[in-house]
Amino acid sequence: MKLKYYNLLMIFVVAVMAGCSTPGNGDDKNPVYLDPGQPVENRVEDLMSRMTLEEKIGQMCQYVAIKHIEKTKAMYKNLNKGNDQYGMYPGLSADDLREMVRKGEIGSFLHVKDVKEANELQKLAMESRLKVPLIIGIDAIHGQAHIWGATVYPTQLSLSSTWDDSLLYEVAKETAKEVRATGMHWTFSPNVEVARDPRWGRTGETFGEDPFLISRMGVAFTKGYQGNFGPDNILACAKHFVGGGEPFNGTNAAPIDVSERQLREIWFPPYKAQIEAGVYTLMASHNEVSGVPAHGNKWLLTNILRDEWGFKGFVVSDWMDIERIHTLHHAAETPEEAIRISVEAGMDMHMHGPGFLEPLAKMVKEGKVPEADVDRAVSKILKAKFMLGLFEKPYADENKAKKILFSKEHQATALKAAREAIILLKNDGLLPLKGKKSILVTGPNANNDRIMGDWALKQPEENITTVYEGIKQVFTDAKVDFINSGESLRNPDDSKLKEPIAKAGAYDAVVVVVGSNSLRFDSKEKNCGENIDRANITLQGNQMKLLKGIYEKNKNVVVVLVNGRPLGEKWIKENIPAVIEAWEPGAFGGQAIAEVIKGDVNPSGKLTISIPYSSAQINYFYNHKPSSFFHPYIDMPSKPLWYFGYGMSYTTYEYSNLKVQEKANIGDKSFKVSVDVTNSGDMDGDEIVQLYIRDDYSSVTRPVKELKDYKRIHLKKGETKTVEFNVPFDALAFYNLDMKYVVEPGTFTVMVGPSSIDDDLLKGKLTVNK
Repeated sequence: MKLKYYNLLMIFVVAVMAGCSTPGNGDDKNPVYLDPGQPVENRVEDLMSRMTLEEKIGQMCQYVAIKHIEKTKAMYKNLNKGNDQYGMYPGLSADDLREMVRKGEIGSFLHVKDVKEANELQKLAMESRLKVPLIIGIDAIHGQAHIWGATVYPTQLSLSSTWDDSLLYEVAKETAKEVRATGMHWTFSPNVEVARDPRWGRTGETFGEDPFLISRMGVAFTKGYQGNFGPDNILACAKHFVGGGEPFNGTNAAPIDVSERQLREIWFPPYKAQIEAGVYTLMASHNEVSGVPAHGNKWLLTNILRDEWGFKGFVVSDWMDIERIHTLHHAAETPEEAIRISVEAGMDMHMHGPGFLEPLAKMVKEGKVPEADVDRAVSKILKAKFMLGLFEKPYADENKAKKILFSKEHQATALKAAREAIILLKNDGLLPLKGKKSILVTGPNANNDRIMGDWALKQPEENITTVYEGIKQVFTDAKVDFINSGESLRNPDDSKLKEPIAKAGAYDAVVVVVGSNSLRFDSKEKNCGENIDRANITLQGNQMKLLKGIYEKNKNVVVVLVNGRPLGEKWIKENIPAVIEAWEPGAFGGQAIAEVIKGDVNPSGKLTISIPYSSAQINYFYNHKPSSFFHPYIDMPSKPLWYFGYGMSYTTYEYSNLKVQEKANIGDKSFKVSVDVTNSGDMDGDEIVQLYIRDDYSSVTRPVKELKDYKRIHLKKGETKTVEFNVPFDALAFYNLDMKYVVEPGTFTVMVGPSSIDDDLLKGKLTVNK
């Protein structure tokens, strides 16, 4: 009897000691992880000590939300079962998914419909054993545009054309506020890929072709989204790591075979900049990089990201790309092997669906995957949930969302961004349109939602101002008519061209709106955007027939391009007197375009991507190597149709008195450059002053010029400002023969002007001594 009592006592003592040894472990009624007064690290450690292996891996599992699945099933009743782009789970019912949340087997959702569904899902999570809230992600790329009634800002390529970092910060900050108000906490943005092939449909989702500019604008987005992780902030996600913007054939997810030097000089800098700015999540790219799928590339996801750059957050897979290590890349013999490769490489969260938790748990139990890899991932994910305050406040206020979405403040920012982003490519004196009593507006993009671009769903009609509506609204003293020329770009009807061409001659001016269609809710007609790549960069369909027919009847033609990728049409540049590049300017794009055409707004946007003459010129980018065009083409110019950094104004700017610091020494922190800029025209305006450098002679070949700083300034007519640059010394650095990042002594050409065009740039010399 005494022996039995002694054994019971020892069991009790061991149990107590085990409880005491749990890090930060309080009693079960008041656990440390639910105490907001505790440091985040303690809360994470305590929570993980209470979790089963399956609950841990559940945090690594992201699923498509229930209502999205139900809507998809209703829309696509005969969907090809082999197509994984629609996010459906055969064999799993809505009730099955709800029960998985209750069991702690799902840690994240995407494609949540609205704030009501977000709260419903969180309620399920609160019924789980440990009450771990969900983190809900969404593709809020240029506003919370997947949600009905949200503010749709210009797309990233449009925003980059403003060269206005502070404006981009505000756009991201307001986007975060709308995302958080709708019960979501994480955006898969910024996209900081370097876009070097306009055939690629996702070009419009990027900030353009220059690593320096992309880095700065990406940081503006990252800081705007994340702030101090307050109640109006969200997680940013730098994507897609790495090299997706220069696929070998222009198609999404195609391979890139690239040297380490090019990775470090072109592709890595924007991601490194985001990590230095504190970005908390990162998404791997669809592609393979030099023969290794990015989702299973330990050198990228661990050696570079974590060991070299010190990344502290978590990495999420892109849509089903862990599976594609097996199904597409054939770099793993089984789906389970693909999971093992990816997790050991440094992947932390699976987007999306079943087939991940059970195989990974089995491999951990069998010793094939170290549990430490799971703990690494889960600790980062849980930390994000604590930082965002989700344990204290998992639900969103549904009434608050209605007040924040499309607020007056956000509308004003969207309009400002659209105004600053519009680029005047050509003007032979036709613009601004003054004294015109009749204007015809036509073209496939003149009177529809295509100004919103990709990553946007249908919005209330009253929230979107089309180009025709904007012109009718702004030109109050003129007769403005719209004639439908047909909207289809992929299946055009030439009979619809007859009326606008026949009537064009009766108007004082004709505005023809052409371009592309990135709308994902118009899938049959979509010819740009995610997974919509092209072999050519011409205007598709009968758009050139329309333009040439109208031009024969009326020479006062304004072409407005609404497009998500560069389009090369030589005839337009050579013949049309006024050309506007609007990209995809968002909800207020129509109003902004009209204000520029009338002259109420002085255009100031400039290109952040070169526009080639045709796809035969690809790859063309301004920062090419000196030998790139040593032997010119015989059937096409060896220069772009439109240059990086280029954009016109209704006023004129003169650059003078360039001063470049003559000498610097290795080890200096910076060098100084200044230039005088004068508004010599008759209209106030904004100018974008650009600074480029070239290393004159180097041990490794360097680009002919590289952007190293820029400033957007406002000048009243007749005003002169001295623009000063304090350029960091490492702007002169590169990877030498030994792959060391160094500044070599010698001379550097410093160039300042309004574009990357050689004739536009004032030049000076900087000598760097040992």
